[in-house]
Amino acid sequence: MIREDSADSGSLLQGTLEMLVLKALARGPQHGYAVAEWIHHVSHQLLKVEEGALYPALHRLEMRGFLNAEWGASENNRRAKFYRLTAEGTKRLDAESQRWARLSAAVAFVMQSS
Repeated sequence: MIREDSADSGSLLQGTLEMLVLKALARGPQHGYAVAEWIHHVSHQLLKVEEGALYPALHRLEMRGFLNAEWGASENNRRAKFYRLTAEGTKRLDAESQRWARLSAAVAFVMQSS
């Protein structure tokens, strides 16, 4: 699961982790640790992806054909599995991004209502 680092943390919506992983990999092939670090960095350290949630998510996305994976050497010269978006993964990211925009707008409408 993704853990928020702020004191007022809460759970993220189901499916959000997979969308964030797809977004991270839209930048190019990366290993799991780099995906987690990128999400942590771009969220201004508010979101921390736990290994126990990240690797099952990567595996699910690979099994659904949204990612390809191959072994390679990390920047530390360690053996690591690198993940890459497939064409189906790119389509999935586009669909999830649109769904997220609609959902966040709907939540904002509700929160701004009187």
